[in-house]
Amino acid sequence: MTPTARLPDWIKPPHPKRPALGRMTPVLRALGVHTVCEQARCPNVGECFGRGVATFLILGECCTRNCAFCAVAHGRPAPPDPEEPARVAAAAAHLGSRHVVITSVTRDDLADGGASYFAATVSQVRNRVPGAAVEVLVPDFAGNPQAVAAVLAAAPEVFGHNVETVPRLYPRVRQGADYQRSLAVLRWAAAHRGGATKSGLMVGLGEKLSEVWETLSDLRAAGVDMVTVGQYLQPSPAQLPVTRYVPPATFRRIASRALALGFREVSAAPLVRSSYHAGEMLEPRLP
Repeated sequence: MTPTARLPDWIKPPHPKRPALGRMTPVLRALGVHTVCEQARCPNVGECFGRGVATFLILGECCTRNCAFCAVAHGRPAPPDPEEPARVAAAAAHLGSRHVVITSVTRDDLADGGASYFAATVSQVRNRVPGAAVEVLVPDFAGNPQAVAAVLAAAPEVFGHNVETVPRLYPRVRQGADYQRSLAVLRWAAAHRGGATKSGLMVGLGEKLSEVWETLSDLRAAGVDMVTVGQYLQPSPAQLPVTRYVPPATFRRIASRALALGFREVSAAPLVRSSYHAGEMLEPRLP
């Protein structure tokens, strides 16, 4: 397939970015926090920021890996800021968040991959925003089960780790990652916790539909019970081009297949992202 330059109508976000960014960005900077919404150039930022919703990015703004789909800066990161967990909790309280999503850059330079900072941030949010649900979206921690255990010990309501794409495309899309290692992280988390385990992937990177079915089957076999599937969109010319804009009917097929495999919650649509309306995915599982 050849890259497609023009966005089809079903891809175009209905909410403009500029007004929401103008209102929310100064607030976030004053609170001293980063968001993946901005760093990854999420297409839903207009909608989410317009509702006062953000996904917090911890462990700085610089990733030690350089995935070919991602716009987050990469290079040599600064040491983690010990005050960052408290700032994230304060920001969640300021925004009145009832479902707090915490993700991070990958920190292969840290012995625990930053797991202790995830745990500290979950703990701080619990203290500052009682009753809020907490969802973490973690890197693979280089496959370190002790790091996974450290995050699980903080008892987030949702433990998430994205496989991002089908295994055949990993060498091109996710340099430095390993599909089986990601499955192992999810499998370990699912076996050692009582809450929800979640993963997600993108389509439109050159995968075959049969490979999507296989990936969904792998995730379900690993014990994942919540899954998101969305359209890959090229964040900037520096990232991989889109090979195909997947039509809404195909997303409906994907959702039906995932439900048939036994996933408890499925969100599959062109603009779906890991943390997009994340609280609504969890609501059916809460008392």
